[in-house]
Amino acid sequence: MVSLKTGHFIFFTLKIGDMISIRFIISRLSLIIVLCSISAKVSAHVIVQELEKMSAASAAWEYLKTGYQHILPLGIDHILFVLSLFLLSPRLKPVLSQATAFTVAHSITLGLSMYHIINPPSHIVEPLIALSILYVSLENIISPRLKAARIGIVFLFGLVHGMGFAGALGQLGLPQNAYLLSLVMFNTGVELGQLTIIMLAYFLLAKTFGEKPYYRKAIVIPVSAVIVCMAGIWTIERILV
Repeated sequence: MVSLKTGHFIFFTLKIGDMISIRFIISRLSLIIVLCSISAKVSAHVIVQELEKMSAASAAWEYLKTGYQHILPLGIDHILFVLSLFLLSPRLKPVLSQATAFTVAHSITLGLSMYHIINPPSHIVEPLIALSILYVSLENIISPRLKAARIGIVFLFGLVHGMGFAGALGQLGLPQNAYLLSLVMFNTGVELGQLTIIMLAYFLLAKTFGEKPYYRKAIVIPVSAVIVCMAGIWTIERILV
C-alpha cells in the first residue's frame, strides 16, 4: 500500500513533469513562430518596368521569391490561418487535405482577380480574411474533433484569401512578357510558404505532442484562444480603417 507521504511525492512529481512538458511545448511554439519569421533578407521589390527587361525565367524566379516572402515572413495573418488549420488535428493527412482545398480555392480567385474578371474591394476582403482566421481558431476551441464539413469551409475561405493575395500582387504588377508564368510562380511561392509552416509545425510540435492526452488542453485551446484575440483585433481594425 502506498503511504500518504509517498502519494504526495508522486503527485508532486507528476505536477513537476506536467509543468516541464508545458514549458517545453511553449518553447516549441515559440520556435515555430521565430522560424516562420526568419527568411533570407527581403530585397526591395523590383519594379515591373525592370522585370520587363528580364528574361521570362528570371522574372519567374523573382515572383516565386515574392510569393514565398508574402507568406514568410510578411504574412502573419496567413501564417496564423495555416497554424489554425493544423492545430485541431496534428496529423499530416488532414491538414494537407485542408491545405489542398485552400490552394485550389485561392488559386481560382487569384487568377480571376489578376485577369480583371473580378475586382473585389480590399476594404471588404481584408476584414473577411481576419474573420476567417477568427472562425477557424474559434472552431478549434469549440469542436473536439475535425469535421468533414471543414474542407468546404476552408475552400470558401480560400476564395477570400486568394483575393487578398491578388491585392498584394496587384500593387507590384506582372510583366506583360511573362504574365501567366509570373502569376503561376507567385502562387507556387505562396504554396511553398504554406508548406514550410505545415512541416515546421509537424516536426516541432505534432511529432512530439500530437498523441499526448494533454495536447488539446495544453496546446490547441490556449493557442487558438490567442489567435482568436488577435484575429478579433484585426477584424475591428480593418473594418474601421
